[in-house]
Amino acid sequence: MTERIGRSLLCAVAALALAVLTGAPAAAEAVYAGETDGDCLYTLTDEQGKALTQRGGRIYEGDEYIAADDSWYRVISVDDAARTATAQYLGSALADREAFAAFTAALAEAGGDGKKLIAMYSTHSDESYVPEDGTASKWKGAGIYDVGDSLKEALEERGVEVVYDKSSFLPHDADAYSRSRRTAEELLKQGPDALLDIHRDAVPAEQYETEVDGEDISKVRLFVGRSNQNSAENKAFAQQIKAAADEKYPGLIKDIFIGRGNYNQELYPHALLLEFGTHEIEKEKAQEATGYIAEILSDVLYGPSAKAEGAKGTQGSAVARGIGWVVGLAAVAAIVYALAATGSFKGAWRKLGRNVSEITGGMIGNRDGRKR
Repeated sequence: MTERIGRSLLCAVAALALAVLTGAPAAAEAVYAGETDGDCLYTLTDEQGKALTQRGGRIYEGDEYIAADDSWYRVISVDDAARTATAQYLGSALADREAFAAFTAALAEAGGDGKKLIAMYSTHSDESYVPEDGTASKWKGAGIYDVGDSLKEALEERGVEVVYDKSSFLPHDADAYSRSRRTAEELLKQGPDALLDIHRDAVPAEQYETEVDGEDISKVRLFVGRSNQNSAENKAFAQQIKAAADEKYPGLIKDIFIGRGNYNQELYPHALLLEFGTHEIEKEKAQEATGYIAEILSDVLYGPSAKAEGAKGTQGSAVARGIGWVVGLAAVAAIVYALAATGSFKGAWRKLGRNVSEITGGMIGNRDGRKR
């Protein structure tokens, strides 16, 4: 409760400062110059006043939103006093072909050595889950690292090498991304196929609760920073992940938010911020979601996963071996029966020949038991 009041006061002070500075655009811009995710709870509505989503952080004019059904919106106005924003409907979110081509080309270049590598870090090093962690913010042993570890493990099970840097970038303020930028740059020196910043949201839990394959898990929001030269490719990456997930595990991806700021994504076309649930949801649900996301990431970046292919191959081999055993046992039984009926190997051979010929319509064997 104390933490929630503190965040509300911070948001109110920021909104008041912005109102005071209305006549000085440059100064007002400076108030929100950094990425301040989680400081305020804003509600996004369409032009008819229907609520579309909420965000744990300020919403700006020009931000974009792609809903679960791929409806595409752009923010046209913001009311900081009411903490609401209004968005205009733009139609269905179609993939940018040029951006997707650039994304694909960069992916092919990054994966030229055949190595599968994903790099991860968590800019907001305090983010936690109240039900298990007891608080939304922990300066040591934060719950977000448990979720990151689960994603790392799930990716590794699919044959992907993962480097998860657990450096702390506290405090959780507007300069956190500036501090995590140095880590992101170091991770990129290893040539990963994707650079992921692992987060959780700060909205009511029910917005993230879902069921996939009969399992209660958390949804995942994909967040793209629009203030960088790679934003089109970052968005294409997010849309590919959403499309693959929508086809395989409907309901897994909550939506895509394209917000002002760069979130270190200007460093790499395959950079993305993933929000696993919210501070109010059970951490276990967020961890369960990582297995599904790992599969989708592997499919998008590398094609059908090695684990899935191996499982199918093993199953096919098992079926083949089973059929072989059945055929073998049937053949032995037939020989024993023919031998018992004729009393000699020669007679048994002729009887087998007639039986096989009858079963196959004369294609194999001979009805009179003689070779042709």
